[in-house]
Amino acid sequence: MNRQDRLRDRVVHPIEEESFRRLRARVDTSHFAPLTRAVVERVIHSAADPAYVTDLVCDEPTLTAAHGALHAGAPVVADVEMVAAGITRRAAVCRLKEAVSGPGLTRSAHAVRLAYEQVGPGAIWVIGCAPTALEELLRLDAAPALVIGLPVGFVGAVESKAALRESGLPAVSNISEKGGSAVAAAALNALLYHQLAKENA
Repeated sequence: MNRQDRLRDRVVHPIEEESFRRLRARVDTSHFAPLTRAVVERVIHSAADPAYVTDLVCDEPTLTAAHGALHAGAPVVADVEMVAAGITRRAAVCRLKEAVSGPGLTRSAHAVRLAYEQVGPGAIWVIGCAPTALEELLRLDAAPALVIGLPVGFVGAVESKAALRESGLPAVSNISEKGGSAVAAAALNALLYHQLAKENA
């Protein structure tokens, strides 16, 4: 079974359908362009947090280009196993188990270096845990197709996400300290699932 067939075979559970119905009753997302709406809604759904409607930062041309790269087979890299586990219907590279910390280098940052050595430019990076992973990615000349930068925490998260936006790289980020593995994976899944919606329209 090829990748497109697997996407077509996705069955939405009635609980998920009802959850999205309630989400849309509480939060107006109708003004967003299609991919932006898909990402915003799935992130809100993953966290049960309607405040993401104004906290997320993304734009439709960036998501359109990333969607094309993703469905053309661009590799996906996750900063931690929890992010990788949350990404459905696509294997994600995560090198955290092999990474080691050192002077001025966290394990998460080393894992980014290892992953880049493996995948090279043009990958989609999904960072939902460690600000230092995002900081290290910004230091590399990684030429990503997209960076989903949604690390969580009170130390470095806001600053690393601001630096991502200032870098000019194609990105999805958010303004506040919140984020995490679930929401980062959800943003990527929104791009994966959107092909199904287009094909069945």
